[in-house]
Amino acid sequence: MAETPTRGRAETEVATDDDRSSDVVFDRVADLPRARVDPPGDASFALCLTHDVDRPFKGIRSLYYALQERPTHHLRTAVSGDNPYWQFEEIMALEDQLGVRSAFYFLNEQHLLADRPAREWLSPANWVQHLGRYDVTGDGIAGVIRDLDSGGWEVGLHGSYHSADEPKRLREEKATLEDVLDGPIAGGRQHYLRLSVPETWRYHRAIGLEYDASLGSSTGCGFHAGYDPIRPFGDDFLVFPLTIMEQALPDPDSQPCGARQTCERLLTEAAENGAVMTVLWHPRYFSDREFPGYRTLYRWLIERARELGAWIGPPRALQAALEGDSDGSHRAETDPAEFRFTQVKS
Repeated sequence: MAETPTRGRAETEVATDDDRSSDVVFDRVADLPRARVDPPGDASFALCLTHDVDRPFKGIRSLYYALQERPTHHLRTAVSGDNPYWQFEEIMALEDQLGVRSAFYFLNEQHLLADRPAREWLSPANWVQHLGRYDVTGDGIAGVIRDLDSGGWEVGLHGSYHSADEPKRLREEKATLEDVLDGPIAGGRQHYLRLSVPETWRYHRAIGLEYDASLGSSTGCGFHAGYDPIRPFGDDFLVFPLTIMEQALPDPDSQPCGARQTCERLLTEAAENGAVMTVLWHPRYFSDREFPGYRTLYRWLIERARELGAWIGPPRALQAALEGDSDGSHRAETDPAEFRFTQVKS
């Protein structure tokens, strides 16, 4: 893979997910139309901040982790009822202090027993996922969603594991989240970066989403899909490729210099090329006790980006700026004919 890709070009490759070893296909994107970005104002590049809300409750999963690593710590978490994964207020306070906003993508995962076929009930991996499932309509999560929205953060959709190939499910998840938010959502990212390209993007556009941020890798950092957002259909629908997922970085606790050097290299590359750089920090990684070093690195990343002259914010705000729609009211046109209930392979 080229270290410094030609603008708008990308290699064909397959990225694998660390947790489930499921393939995420970077289908041929080199020849797709691009949204040439001139960062807002006199910014040298754009840094989009995103958070995938996978598991806001650790709970009984502590017992599962205790069998694999740091047993004393995880057992203590399970017994005490402490929940180190609930980091919403801490993230909001940190970003407020830094004067930035980000996007939070909420997951409405299916119920294993009620919604999935019986053959999937025997998989231990499926049970681990199910035990971490949360309800976006529950009082705690719903309250956070509304607080984020009222505070200027973007709330988006984290499409569930199977929804990349199940458009009916994707539409239902979007409708449920919009009911909680009491307003429209503009985009989001698929769980585990699962994509059927370009079918999943077609589903997104057909249900009224304006962008997707799923094209990326959980194992490697870089501008693998070019420096600019992609216009897969040649219209206003955008794809924001993922540049950094925190778990793909060198461990900032044991390798702090390596983690910063990787971020510095990519920030500098973004500034030199007027790029759109999108980063993902899962909320649980802001727990210093569970994932030491990641919160500090996130702060440093934002501060360093500002020193390099970056525009910083959530993808929807950048898209609105590019479309000359500063209040974010623009909505992509939806063509019902585009919504085809077909089964596609991931």
